[in-house]
Amino acid sequence: MRYFFIYFYCAALGLFYIAALPILIVASFFKKHRRSIPARFFLCGNPPFKESHIWFHACSYGEVTSLAPLIHALGNNEVNISVVTQTGFDKAKTLTSNTRFLPYEIFLPFWIKKQKVLVVTEAELWLMLFFAAKKTNTKTMLINARISDNSYKRYKKFRWFYKIIFSFIDEVYAQGEQDKKRLSELGAKNIKVSGSIKNSLLPKVTKHYAKAKNTKIITLASTHIGEEALLLDQLSSVDLSDTMIIIVPRHPERFDAVGKLTQSWANSHGKTYGRFSKDGFDKLSDVILCDTMGELINIYAITDITILGGSFVEGVGGHNPSEPAAFNNSIISGKFFFNQKELYSKVENIVICDIKEVAGKLKGALPKASTSYLENTNDIVKSILDAK
Repeated sequence: MRYFFIYFYCAALGLFYIAALPILIVASFFKKHRRSIPARFFLCGNPPFKESHIWFHACSYGEVTSLAPLIHALGNNEVNISVVTQTGFDKAKTLTSNTRFLPYEIFLPFWIKKQKVLVVTEAELWLMLFFAAKKTNTKTMLINARISDNSYKRYKKFRWFYKIIFSFIDEVYAQGEQDKKRLSELGAKNIKVSGSIKNSLLPKVTKHYAKAKNTKIITLASTHIGEEALLLDQLSSVDLSDTMIIIVPRHPERFDAVGKLTQSWANSHGKTYGRFSKDGFDKLSDVILCDTMGELINIYAITDITILGGSFVEGVGGHNPSEPAAFNNSIISGKFFFNQKELYSKVENIVICDIKEVAGKLKGALPKASTSYLENTNDIVKSILDAK
């Protein structure tokens, strides 16, 4: 019955693929998808990995970044990384030259060759990925696994489907006890709680920036659509003398749009505006758009107050607070951090509030956040190295 469903599933995906071909062709001309769509849906310049390596799969930039401590712990072992997004691909290339886009599911049974182990991060639960890997006798693992409150309601409706997926996963490493319980209900087996690998290594600064004397820096970090306007509106009623504002959008395709919004706000408030890629911090503008990937950790190192994006609008679920906490930033977060509950629980003194309360919080005294908690990934590393 299980295999009958898989054949039906592949047939349905094939029909969907044929129907979507015109959209895929048009979308491939957009800058954001120029490399990913041809690679994922037409296998252009996207050959299979060589056999018998350690294969990691992660969705995008943040998940790939979290793999760095694990890959470092594996030493000189050959590592492959597959991703879904362009930003994830670019980051993965800094970790290994063996980087690919994950093909659309119907191609995976023909694309996948036997690996020592397939290690998938978080919620990348692709049925054909695990099925095809197991058909080659590859060990399969799901790490950093989590199920948020919002996702859990959806997962439960399709419990039968996820039970099939988990039947092809050998080991699961959950972020917390609640995640373990929910994963078990969905059919996962051999579950261990290992915490979040995003806390397995405190972030390191790669570039040191000078901070102007007597200048306070407020960073709007990993912001999403709608958040910049809401947060800048809150900043409008705050005394920003001797203050630099740095805005770091989560997605690079939004840099220009956020730049226009930010420049307009700066002009209307008598502030100078700059872009990091052009001006860096040398110009000492009042408001700076960080339009370069990979700089957020370096910015946290000179930041006084971080307003953590992805948490003030519904549907995103928040971002990792342990990074700014590692540099003792004061942290203001919205209430929508359902995807990061485990990470939030490891950080002390986060100020959580509604978007309309941000200005009031900034006018008062803010505590410094802190985290000294490091997860132990030894079990994950050992299981990967034990794979044949």
